[in-house]
Formats: sequence, C-alpha cells, structure tokens
Amino acid sequence: MGVTRRSVLTSALAGTTLAALSATELAATADAATAGAATAASPVGDVVGKITVGYQGWFACPGDGAPINAWWHWSQNWSQAPSPSNNVIKAWPDMREYARGYQTAYANLNNGAPATLFSSYDQQTVNTHFQWMQQYGCDTAALQRFNPNSSEGPTRDAMAARVRSAAEAYGRKFYIMYDVTGWTAMQSEIKADWNGKMSAHTASAAYARQNGKPVVCVWGFGYNDNNHPWDAATCLDVINWFKGQGCYVIGGVPREWRTGVGGSRPGFLDTYHAFNALSPWMVGAIGTAADSDSVYQNINVPDQADCNAHGIDYQPCVLPGDVSARQRAHGDFMWRQFYNMVRVGAQGIYISMFDEYGEGNQIAKTAEHSSGVPANSGLWALDEDGITCSSDYYLRLTGDGGRMLKGQLPLTATRPTPPVVSGGGTTNLALRRPTAESGHTQVYGSANAVDDDPGTYWESANNAFPQWLQVDLGATMSTRRVVLKLPPASAWNTRTQTVSVSGSTDGSAFTTVAGPAGYTFNPATGNTATIVFPAAASVRYLRLTFTANTGWPAGQVSEFEVYNA
Repeated sequence: MGVTRRSVLTSALAGTTLAALSATELAATADAATAGAATAASPVGDVVGKITVGYQGWFACPGDGAPINAWWHWSQNWSQAPSPSNNVIKAWPDMREYARGYQTAYANLNNGAPATLFSSYDQQTVNTHFQWMQQYGCDTAALQRFNPNSSEGPTRDAMAARVRSAAEAYGRKFYIMYDVTGWTAMQSEIKADWNGKMSAHTASAAYARQNGKPVVCVWGFGYNDNNHPWDAATCLDVINWFKGQGCYVIGGVPREWRTGVGGSRPGFLDTYHAFNALSPWMVGAIGTAADSDSVYQNINVPDQADCNAHGIDYQPCVLPGDVSARQRAHGDFMWRQFYNMVRVGAQGIYISMFDEYGEGNQIAKTAEHSSGVPANSGLWALDEDGITCSSDYYLRLTGDGGRMLKGQLPLTATRPTPPVVSGGGTTNLALRRPTAESGHTQVYGSANAVDDDPGTYWESANNAFPQWLQVDLGATMSTRRVVLKLPPASAWNTRTQTVSVSGSTDGSAFTTVAGPAGYTFNPATGNTATIVFPAAASVRYLRLTFTANTGWPAGQVSEFEVYNA
C-alpha cells in the first residue's frame, strides 16, 4: 500500500486542537491580522479566481493494461482483489457512467448489480471525470504526482498523458502537483523529472498558467514528520529552482505554516513566503461547520492578511468531508467552508479532493444510498445522515461554491444547492412539446425526441454537420439541465456526440447555454447523457446543435428531456 497524506499527518496533528490554539499561535494571529491588507497579488488566471480540484488519478485494476498491473489504491494488498477483508476505500463510486468496470471480490451491490470498480488508466474514465468537471464548473485539475522513480513511475507518466488529453478535450486546465511525501532524493530528482518529463506538458494549451507562467505545486514542504525531513534551505532551493524555470509555484503547506508550531517545522516562514501561492492542508484537521468557523477566525483571516502583505496568492482547501466519518451533514459542512473562504477574500479555492475514495473526501459521483454499495461491505453511502443526496450532489455544490467565489452568486451562509433535484426538477418540461429541426432522414422526425418512447428517435440529415434539434417549452421558464437518450438496444454501439445548447425567449435570437462538448452514450449504462448548464437559463426555446458523432454521421436523439433543477 502506498503512503497517503492522512497517514503521515496524523502524528503531526495529534494534540493540536482548533478551539485551543497555543499562545504562540494566538500571538502570531494578532500580529498578522494587524499587518494590513494589500490588493490581490495576481489577476484572474487559471488559479486565481478559479476552482481547482485535486485529482489523484491513481486507481488501477489487473487487466486494464497499466504497467503497474495491480489493484492500485483499491485494496490493502494490491495483488489481491478488493474485499471486505482487503479494503482501503471509504466510499463506493457510482459506476453507472463508466464504460468498463473490473470485478472485485465483494458481494454484489445491494441492488443486485456486480461490485465493479473503475480504472483511472482507462482513458474513458479520465474523460468522464473531466466531462464532469466541465459540466459542474471545476476549472482546473491539479494532477497529483508522487515520487515517479519507483514501480509506480510508468503508470504515473501515462496518467499525465491521459489527463492532458482529457483536459484538452473538455476545455479544462491542469497542472502538475508534486507530493514529495517519502521522496528521499527529492531535491535532485524532482528537478530531473520536471526537465525530463513533466515540463513537456506545458506545451499544451490546456496546461494551467497564472500570470503567464506554467503552474507547478509542491505539496509537503515544512511538515514536521519523518516523511518530510528536509530543512528550510533545501526546500527553498527547490522553490527558487522552479521559479527560475519560469514557473508560478504553489506550496501545499501545513495549516500552521505561519506560526511554525504543531504540524509545521519552525524556521520555515521565509521558505513559505518564497512561494507564489500558498494552499494550507485541512484534511484531518476539520470535520464540522464549527471547526470551519474556528479555522476562519484563528487561521484563515490572519493567513489572508499575511499573504496580502507579502504579495502571495491564498488558495485554501475546501473539503466535502469523510463519508465514513459521517462528516458531510448533507453538504452543510462543505458549504460553510465555501462561505468562509469567499468572505475571507481567498484568491482561489482548492477542493480536497475530486476522486479520493480512499479518504472518503471525493466530490466525484458516489453511491447515493445503500442499494449502490456492496452487501455487507460496511460502507456508507451519501445518505449516511438520513438525507437523500444525488450521486452528483457534491459536484453541484462545488459548482455553486465556484459561482459564489466568482461573484455570480451573492455571498451567503445558506447553502443554495438542494441535495436532490426535486419538485419541479423531476418534471420533463419538453415532454410532447412542439419541436423544430434542421432536417431529418427517412421517418426519424423531431417529434420522436419528445414522445416518451425510447424506441423511436430523431436522426438528422446524414453527412451534413452541423445539425440542430429544438423544443418549444410553451413559455419562458428557468431551465438547468437536459437529459439526452438513445434507444437502449444493444445494437446501438457506444458513441460520442459533440453537442452544444443554446436558448432563446423568442425563437429568433439564441445565446449559448452550454458550449460544445463530447457526450458519451453507452448502452451498458443506459445510453444516456446529461448536460448540466453552468447557470440556470431562462428560456422558452432550447436548441441542441450537433457537430460530430463517432457512431453515425448524423445527430441522433431518442428522448430530449428538459428540467429546471
């Protein structure tokens, strides 16, 4: 089993409470709070003003083609299939949108489906994750890169290429985030890895830039434990080396970075101040909304003041909470953090994490209730506190948090995101409404797309992209997402259609509601794709524009459904 951040931080955090800070910390808090605020160090870029998600991309399964050829991060003993006695994960993913699953040694799910898991090595998995990032407003992904000079190295190299491909395909940004935990020869090897391998990815238009510079993060400097043994001078050398390569350098640092106590080594303040941005780690340190309020008052406020005074961007963590520890409080815990980080004036927000099923802190789609987890596994689902939450709830919540960060939603302590799409959100507003089209072939007219019959379908004129399909909702109303379906028959092979959505109040002037993106329809998972709008659209007419289809040279839809939540 590999090293995880939580496993190496437990001892460092032990004995330090949020409610009772030491006298040293309180004194430093007072000093920093009176330091005076400066303007933000950097303008909006791919980090500042954006939601960044930590992306592990470190799950593999035997038979997926990965060089590691193991149950990488899915089990305690990677050579054996995950099971109740060989388990390291704390939550079960919702597998319905993955093209391929790998059979585990767990019993079937409580709904009778086989207990399968995804592999990050499959490009479709990474594409699915980045499609979710696009749909739910996650701007940038920080790909975690641990010591690559081990048996994991070739698989990690391949994951960087897969992330780059997905980011390019779905219009997201990405950057390399080195986690130096346990990396003995870090000082020389991290430089060689950047020059020899990772810097090549900065040639991609999808590689994140801030202040015109490629972004790199180094997580782990200054932690007061044996897995992070370097002195301040060694760490400063690495920071300045990356800056000398023209990079914008983020530091993933202990939450006590400013005071030099508890989880932080003393004497590191000048080293921390050498970073362009600071992102203090909070996983394992907070677990309730009250904890977040305490951190806001005693840590975030003086942190922000210190960063402002030194021209450093502040990118604090926001986490959904550990499902297994029952911390999430159906989103209230996470929203309180969004509220606190926005009101403190943070330049950006880092989500811990996108796909961390091992720590239970993932925002990626997760089993909604017990029917979606293996029988007798002991795992909790998202409804662990009795409140039903949709599998995409924490993605939707992150999207709303991002809108509040960007000023698109007013600052509010009241969570605006419902745990489930309920009420009017379950009514298909397009059902049997009038339609229009660019054209169709044979008998496959546009009315088939709203007739509530999955066996009939609209098919545009062939070999003549772009093509469009439109529905008239009858009156101007708020819309939030569309669901597109193809016939469920297995004869409809998996295909990806490139679709954009535009809207109009008069049927004449249309504006973009959701930009063009590829949506995969897989008969194994219902041949369904959902397009969640970046923001609610008040429209009467919704138009789908098709520009590509990998399965047939035409736009194809059996059901065009519209919902207001």
